[in-house]
Amino acid sequence: MEIGSKLKNARNENGVTQEQAAELLGVSRQTISNWENNKSYPDIISVIKMSDLYSVSLDHLLKEDNSMKQTYHEFLEESTNTVKAKNNLSKIIILSTYFVVWIIAMILFWNITGNMTNELDIVLRWILLPILLFVGTVTVAKNDYFGKRKWLCVVGAAITFLTVPYTQFVIMHDTETATFTFKFPNITYMVVGILISACGLGIGILWNNMLEKRQIFNK
Repeated sequence: MEIGSKLKNARNENGVTQEQAAELLGVSRQTISNWENNKSYPDIISVIKMSDLYSVSLDHLLKEDNSMKQTYHEFLEESTNTVKAKNNLSKIIILSTYFVVWIIAMILFWNITGNMTNELDIVLRWILLPILLFVGTVTVAKNDYFGKRKWLCVVGAAITFLTVPYTQFVIMHDTETATFTFKFPNITYMVVGILISACGLGIGILWNNMLEKRQIFNK
């Protein structure tokens, strides 16, 4: 029997709901569901806590049939490290992509010597950065990355958008070019970043809740 099934049976035998277990263990209900469906694996500390909560011995939870070459302790540790590595990789990709585009925008807006076209300003300031911020925050909330700390994304968005200087476009010789009127800090753009990140997190949380309700319905 896989550890997910053992955890689910132990919880049901003790009359504990997934919501109650999640609250007592300090994780989300989605996390409990993932553990019980073998989509992810709990760390050793969480297994110890569940052993106490469900009144089940660690020996029962961690040992596998003799046909299994590895004990569940080894298997659990290996699987946990793999899941953590994948989650960390996803976080790194999301954050690095956003910050690379932000750094490029900062270099161009602060250090460019010639005129910047209106199109480049629109692409960087009003398309790429907002889209990456929105997709990133939705992904973070949907997968419950960082737990309650995910709301720090709003602070990060406020800071990064705040530092992008304001540029004013004028018509010169029938060509739309940029007159660099630096407005720093750029409060207006900061508000845009706050709204986008808050909306992204809100949608991600709703998405996560819908997935949880669907799993409950399918049980």
